[in-house]
Amino acid sequence: MKVVNLKQALLQAWKERWSDYQWAVNMRRFFPRGATWDILNLAEALLEQAMIGPSPNPLILSYLKYAISSQFDDFSRDLCVQSLLEIMDMFCDRLSCHGKAEECIGLCRALLSALIWLLHCAAFYAEKVKETLEQAAAESQLKMCLERLEKMLGSTKNRALIHIAKLEETSSWSTVEQSLVKLGESLSSLSNSTLRSQADDCISLIKSIPTMLSVHSEQLNKTGFPTVHAVVLLEGTMNLTGETQPLVEQLMMVKRMQRIPSPLFVLEIWKACFVGLIESPEGTEELKWTAFTFLKIPQVLVKLKKYPQGDKDFTEDVNCAFEFLLKLTPLLDTADQRCNCNCMSLLLQECSKQGLLSEANMTNLIDKRMADREHAPHLKSAENANIQPNPRLILRAEPTVTNILKTMDADHSKSPEGLLGVLGHMLSGKSLDLLLAAAAATGKLKSFARKFIKLNEFTKHISGEGSKGASVRALLFDISFLMLCHVAQTYGSEVILSESSPAGEVPFFETWMLTCMPEEGKILNPDHPCFCPDSTKVESLVALLNNSSEMKLVQMKWHEACLSISAAILEILNAWENGVLTFESIQKITDNIKGKVCSMAVCAVAWLVAHVRMLGLDEREKSLQMIRQLATPLYGENTLQFYNERVVIMSSILEHMCADVLQQTATQIKFPSTGMDTIPYWNLLPPKKPIKEVLTSMFTKVLEKGWVDSRSIHIFDTLLHMGGVYWFCNNLVKELLKETRKEHTLRAVELLYAIFCLDMQQLTLTLLGHILPNLLTDSSKWHTLMDPPGKALAKLSVWCALSSYSSHNKGQASSRQKKRHREDIEDYISLFPLDDTQPSKLMRLLSSNEEDSNILSSPNRSMSTSLSASQLHTVSMRDPLNRVLANLFLLISSILGAKTAGTHTQFVQWFMEECVDCLEQGSRGSILQFMPFTMVSELVKVSTMSSPKIVLAITDLSLPLGRRVAAKAIAAL
Repeated sequence: MKVVNLKQALLQAWKERWSDYQWAVNMRRFFPRGATWDILNLAEALLEQAMIGPSPNPLILSYLKYAISSQFDDFSRDLCVQSLLEIMDMFCDRLSCHGKAEECIGLCRALLSALIWLLHCAAFYAEKVKETLEQAAAESQLKMCLERLEKMLGSTKNRALIHIAKLEETSSWSTVEQSLVKLGESLSSLSNSTLRSQADDCISLIKSIPTMLSVHSEQLNKTGFPTVHAVVLLEGTMNLTGETQPLVEQLMMVKRMQRIPSPLFVLEIWKACFVGLIESPEGTEELKWTAFTFLKIPQVLVKLKKYPQGDKDFTEDVNCAFEFLLKLTPLLDTADQRCNCNCMSLLLQECSKQGLLSEANMTNLIDKRMADREHAPHLKSAENANIQPNPRLILRAEPTVTNILKTMDADHSKSPEGLLGVLGHMLSGKSLDLLLAAAAATGKLKSFARKFIKLNEFTKHISGEGSKGASVRALLFDISFLMLCHVAQTYGSEVILSESSPAGEVPFFETWMLTCMPEEGKILNPDHPCFCPDSTKVESLVALLNNSSEMKLVQMKWHEACLSISAAILEILNAWENGVLTFESIQKITDNIKGKVCSMAVCAVAWLVAHVRMLGLDEREKSLQMIRQLATPLYGENTLQFYNERVVIMSSILEHMCADVLQQTATQIKFPSTGMDTIPYWNLLPPKKPIKEVLTSMFTKVLEKGWVDSRSIHIFDTLLHMGGVYWFCNNLVKELLKETRKEHTLRAVELLYAIFCLDMQQLTLTLLGHILPNLLTDSSKWHTLMDPPGKALAKLSVWCALSSYSSHNKGQASSRQKKRHREDIEDYISLFPLDDTQPSKLMRLLSSNEEDSNILSSPNRSMSTSLSASQLHTVSMRDPLNRVLANLFLLISSILGAKTAGTHTQFVQWFMEECVDCLEQGSRGSILQFMPFTMVSELVKVSTMSSPKIVLAITDLSLPLGRRVAAKAIAAL
């Protein structure tokens, strides 16, 4: 075919579908002389042809793109460049595309190419400016280039489209980066300051494209952050033994979601620590708080320091936080009074040791606090020089823990007496609780417990022993048993259980603790086989207790005696009930039980506690009397070493064991005053008051105060145990929806999130799986979702969803939460019957070569509406949380697509806005991956959501389909 003019050439190219390269070759053949290309007005002809139909013709646009990038890299032809720049003016600020997703991606790529071309152009003229003869002309050309760059990049929509192109074509983006470096070098010698600042603006705009989603402003109008306060209090009160990493991640999550500036964030952590110190009950709890504040929190800050801080220095933030803390003189004075020392000074030294403060800052802060203390003479006079302050003792106990662990590693059989000396030293005064608190705060308690279990097992081995060896063995058994009981009661039995013991026998203490030891919320069966051992052993034990004047020690198998004692006590009780034994005989027997080895008394009382629960009112007398006998220490001459110290621990163990039963049977047993605290935070609920009233009044009180204290945390925990997860969550959400003042609802959300940290996983499942769907689908409840309470509930739901999802993916559940009944996955499968074959159908659909707009806009939407990024990432739908999130987003999608709107539609909007606000950008696999792709086009119709940044934030750009959906939605804006 003989080509007469350019138009014919274009039509032929279009009919025969030439590729851009093929087109260029043929054009050279038709129009051999290069000069005529400008005269032919090639660019205009191409644009005219491309814009004939309702949507631009991508093929002809690709010719234009090719022509620009190949023909006009020769920037010396000023007029050509100028005309191209003028063409750019026509479309740069009003780009849109309503075609297929592929065409929208084409638009993204074209924009990226245009950006590269403009950068080359600018770099060329910036170099040319250096030549004196050409300076004026080059400056005017550079100015034109920069104006176009500014115009193109000034639109967020264009930047968003380039952001998508960058992910589509990573190699092209590296060209952009190289061009930026080149342009930057050329500009350094530019004398025209206006042009230079214009160019700098353009460069910073381009550099901001990859991070255009992660810019969040911080909250600067607030100084108190109750959520951080409550999370720290909760951890210090209930989870001292927990690992630091989950706490660090939870705190970072709160910091990010609430956009808390770093210094105020650190300040809030310290404030919570001091409040915890001041309000902790005396005794063990006070030691726990001291260890938490002085040992664990500095470790938490060391881990927080490792998180990217932007251009800020974390040590400066810590210094700044301490400067703020110094201004809270009443708080510090009260803490100093409580702890009998200068807390701030000790804390600053500890932080300096951990590299959180510079030496100069530390000295400066210590001096300021010293000067403040001079104005408070009552602090000096109140300090008792004879009493060692707890913080000092705790800081000293920490290295001791390491030394004891080393000692316990040695071979016990070589010098049992030496080991006994170390253990005896640990038992005196409050040493044991100090060491345990220090071990718990530094994560060494588990290995501490393992060492004691090993020691307890060691005492099973008897080889020809004399009376001295026998008494040392009895003491090692007794002390290790009592210590383990004490650890289990103070820090929870999970600390003692081995992760998974190798195939072999389970250690005696673990077996006894799991089956025989009474704990809160654990009901024991006194007829359980563990309480009914070998009858011959029981008979010989009964005979031994009844006939001998004192317990024999040589060749005694203590673990067997401890397992047989329950059945022996039953025999003895029966004999006493039936008049075979007199009260004097019983006294002699109980003296034998507790006289040498306190552990036998502990095992006997453990069974009696389970037994008393099963008896009628009139049958309990003798069992309770026996508990009373066993709890009274024996002060004779013939007791073994360290008897008084062991009795102190035994009394504390028995008091914990009997607390529930004594309350239920309205009995009083006087345990010898041990100097230890009575059980803290026990029996906090007011009698005869319905638990719903307790919950609402407690929440109202906390809301008025503006922060949660340790006591209310324990009450909420008890109510959660008692009422169950649904009851607890439902009633607190009802309380939130009653609030009508904006500042109250915001505070309520901050506090509720912290209260939900008691068991975040289960409460989130209930909130998102039951309570929200009920509110959103029942039109009679829609009025409750008005602003402000509805907006607050949306915020709470997103915070809970994000926290649960991030910790759930890391498999973190605190030991406290593991104790509770886990929701069964079956509950959620029956609640949300999803078609489990769906992902495979979707995969087939996606791998077919059909245009993906079928998926995105097919009239038959039943299949495609549920397609989400999570399915392409093959996230398991057997998991309850994933299932609940997927269904919540399907519900949200159907509400957005529905023909009727109401407050529930508004709620969905708030929910999505909060998701976008809180998202950690660029993180693949956030909760938004469960959002169906079709929802994006619905959301863009909502005025507050129709921004390019929001589209980028809610789609998963790591997936090609995600990028197409985003490009389609943004191009149509």
